[in-house]
Amino acid sequence: MSLLEIKNLHTYFTTRRGLIKAAYGVSLKVEEGQTLGIVGESGSGKSVTAMSILKLFEKNQKIHEGEIWFQGEKISDFDDAELRKIRGNKISVIFQEPMTSLNPVLTVKKQLFEVLMLHQNLNKKQAYKRVLDLLAEVGISNPDKIANAYSFQLSGGMSQRVMIAMALACRPKLLIADEPTTALDVTIQAQILKLMNDLKRELGTSIIFVTHDLGVINEMADVVVVMYCGQVVESTSANVIFAQKSDYMHPYTEGLMLSIPRLSDKKGRKLEVIPGAVPHPLDLPVGCKFAPICKYATEKCKHEDPEYLEVEPNHFVRCFYPRNEVRHSGKHNK
Repeated sequence: MSLLEIKNLHTYFTTRRGLIKAAYGVSLKVEEGQTLGIVGESGSGKSVTAMSILKLFEKNQKIHEGEIWFQGEKISDFDDAELRKIRGNKISVIFQEPMTSLNPVLTVKKQLFEVLMLHQNLNKKQAYKRVLDLLAEVGISNPDKIANAYSFQLSGGMSQRVMIAMALACRPKLLIADEPTTALDVTIQAQILKLMNDLKRELGTSIIFVTHDLGVINEMADVVVVMYCGQVVESTSANVIFAQKSDYMHPYTEGLMLSIPRLSDKKGRKLEVIPGAVPHPLDLPVGCKFAPICKYATEKCKHEDPEYLEVEPNHFVRCFYPRNEVRHSGKHNK
């Protein structure tokens, strides 16, 4: 049994202009001790999928269809009171903006107290000792000083370490990291990624890592899920995608991989770009959502929606022509 399983998830936003299908038909699994990376550009549905797990929604957002299972329980049926017992306890979240995710009128200590006293049933003395231990765990050398500081007194990297300490306070089984390094410079980003990998090894925590940065995914993920326009278009192991060991790949994934600069590149090689733009969610095309800007698209792609099929063991692709050799030779057009 997987730690987490999402089956055919449909999460929609209700707006004045119509219904936005932010994530639809999404299925994925997370195993014990595994890091699953969800990658895609802005608006692809990756954050919506991750936040759907705990229903961390605005009022106009709702799961319309699908199931979410965690440790054998169907948590998509849970009401808010039941989910509160899981949030911050069995499943924790690290948000994108560390500087704005902390409460500016409460000290770090008081914010960590809230988590510990809600879920761990500790008294104040026990909670304070635990706070200092947690801050030390995430590499803060002066935990007593930071515990009594306010968020505006902390740097971006220090704020993110505090957020990670808060997320790990109750030793969750699953950690959702929603673009946790986006607002950080590359040096601090490297430190935070190393910290998360170290804590994963020590605690055995599973991680869902949401990002648009393929370099981060390459460093962190065991399994990669590629999303485009609210759908999962490919899912396989990180080794298969980054080492390009498979004969199969979605054209969108191919475009992402070709856009990455490599040290082995010959001088003068131009980075490839994916032409066009992602369609507006209120004006989605018929058929394959990537077809309007796909250089391999046929008439079939423009009129029919491809299924999400297993092309190799544990390798799924949503494409009529997933085999690289067939696409590149032009045989699929014949």
